[in-house]
Amino acid sequence: MSRRGRRAPWLALVLALVGFLFILLPLVGLLREVPWRTLWDDLSAPEATAALRLSIECSLCATFFAVVLGVPMAWVLARVEFPGRALVRALVLLPMVLPPVVGGVGLFYAFGREGLVGRWLHDWFSVQLTFSKAGVVMAETFVAMPFLVITVEAALRSMDRRYEDAAATLGARRLTVFRRVTLPLIAPGLAAGAALAWARALGEFGATITFAGNIQGRTQTTPLAVYLLLDTKPDIAIGLSVVLLASCVAVLALLRDRWLGVG
Repeated sequence: MSRRGRRAPWLALVLALVGFLFILLPLVGLLREVPWRTLWDDLSAPEATAALRLSIECSLCATFFAVVLGVPMAWVLARVEFPGRALVRALVLLPMVLPPVVGGVGLFYAFGREGLVGRWLHDWFSVQLTFSKAGVVMAETFVAMPFLVITVEAALRSMDRRYEDAAATLGARRLTVFRRVTLPLIAPGLAAGAALAWARALGEFGATITFAGNIQGRTQTTPLAVYLLLDTKPDIAIGLSVVLLASCVAVLALLRDRWLGVG
């Protein structure tokens, strides 16, 4: 093939450059406005520390529940044949494309005080999930779990099942095979899915504000604090935005070999 044949079309290069700049310029605009000299003081403000602390706590809890509930779902979708599996998979992954505020509305009418399940939780156990830290965790788990499910399912489908068959032939029980053979083999995919779920939970906004509200020190996570402080205390809002940006960049950097397939 000639050098001309290997050369990239100029139109593709131009469009790729425009697309890259479209993504890059908002990040540059954000970093340009960061008050670097007062950044630490801004992040030490009570509003910022409360939001960051709540975000870390709730996002880690949401990641835990995403793993506990998502790994079994991924295993069923990858290994069990049943009618309507494609529909079930679509419903499980729906929060990935569903507008978060719509997910929050759904959570409200399912688990709110007068919701489908929430009314029974309130009447029988005096549990109210709306406007609470538990509500924040539920909203973040709802939007983050599909990222873990799709990643772990892909890992289960791509692994060599002969190792599981060999362990079963030697008399290992299903749980032992899963714990001693399957989990170690899908560990990189599980770690990648958990990291993606955590990053998604950390940045969740729409479902959280709709279902749990925006109460400082109680349900106000970092994205909600950014939204609230942007008009009144923009320096703190920008500082918190930089923290979220750095967290996302760190996750993508750690996953570039495991998830993105980049060497």
